[in-house]
Amino acid sequence: MKKVPILMYHSISDHATPKYKPFAVSPALFAEHMAYLCQHKYTPITVTQFINTRVKSSSALPERPVIITFDDGFADFFTGAFPVLLRFGFPATLYITTAFINGTSRWLRREGEAARPMLTWNQLTEISASGIECGGHSHCHPQLDTLPLAQAQEEIVYCKNLLEDHLGQEVSTYAYPYGYHSAVIKRLVREAGYTSACTVKNEMSSEATDPLALKRLTVSSDTNVDALATLLARRSPSAVARMYAGIMAAAWQLARRGSASMRRYQGVLH
Repeated sequence: MKKVPILMYHSISDHATPKYKPFAVSPALFAEHMAYLCQHKYTPITVTQFINTRVKSSSALPERPVIITFDDGFADFFTGAFPVLLRFGFPATLYITTAFINGTSRWLRREGEAARPMLTWNQLTEISASGIECGGHSHCHPQLDTLPLAQAQEEIVYCKNLLEDHLGQEVSTYAYPYGYHSAVIKRLVREAGYTSACTVKNEMSSEATDPLALKRLTVSSDTNVDALATLLARRSPSAVARMYAGIMAAAWQLARRGSASMRRYQGVLH
């Protein structure tokens, strides 16, 4: 079964606070990454193209497929990534946090990045018209699996409606903020009309991967070309490693949800 690397980028910028630095890949390094994909005959496709080929057969996939994704919708996508993608003729999938379009990344206050500029609706219209797929990434970038059900649903649905209204086309793919999700969140995403959704997990995806829990590979500021080559050739982790990772993820999820429940309880008391 063919493995499909789904690369996850965030900011394409030379500038970041120390806390956010791992998530900011320099424009020069990003250009080197794209050149590597081109030189080694990778064929980029969008997330939805991947989902659509799965319905047909594995033979519908390119010989060396790769999916390039970006989370959040920072303005530096337009200046640092978009021109490079156009130069190579590469499609990509951009996941957008809609509450902050035309503004700044206020949800990153703790990282000292609340003033990082976001894309504008005009830029998104241009990006979408050029063949870059635009997907949902919630409205306000919360940890969806810690929210009351109605609030989580609003985050998922309102984001989709806003994007479709502004871009004039269907939005069919989603990325969970921070990668956090649950069976209930997956159901809400499906019911909203999305046909795919991305997590993180730092593993390869394949035709057998749950379309509402696609695995991605994190690209960080220190992912040089050699490290990118290693990521692209990544083998699936052992069963023991997967089990350990699953246990740790479940424990962390319980801790986060417990903390969120306590904050809501304290809010009621006050």
